[in-house]
Amino acid sequence: MKEDKLLNLLREVKSGTVSIEDARTALEGVSLTEDQYTSAVEHGVFGKPKLGTVVRATISPSAESGLMVLFFIWGIFWTTYWAFTLTYGLLNGWDQQQLAFHLGAVLMTLIMMGIIYLRFVLPDLVVVKHRRNKFIPSKDTNSWKKYES
Repeated sequence: MKEDKLLNLLREVKSGTVSIEDARTALEGVSLTEDQYTSAVEHGVFGKPKLGTVVRATISPSAESGLMVLFFIWGIFWTTYWAFTLTYGLLNGWDQQQLAFHLGAVLMTLIMMGIIYLRFVLPDLVVVKHRRNKFIPSKDTNSWKKYES
């Protein structure tokens, strides 16, 4: 199970290495009421969610870091560079191996950007679905049709 800072803080308070006052000062900026906390714990841990409920699996950084912005600027730059050199090579009759390299570089850069987008930008959502019991109605024998051959 993935360890997060809040869980580690709670364990340290439980063991006595961190005082309750220090933990409160560490969580000063958090705006979560006791009712919200209780309902979140009961909903996510102890109770089964209703069908079709969307549950956030993890907290996504949602591309707020400067490194993420730099990576996407880098990716856009190299994608346009390789795409333009591919176009230039097509117009000037370059060898197929050279063109394939440039096309591969474009696709590889786009794939890396897609993976980073899926991993760090797109939030992880889970739609809860339960298996339902199958209902097979009884067949009315009066509605049967008699087929003659």
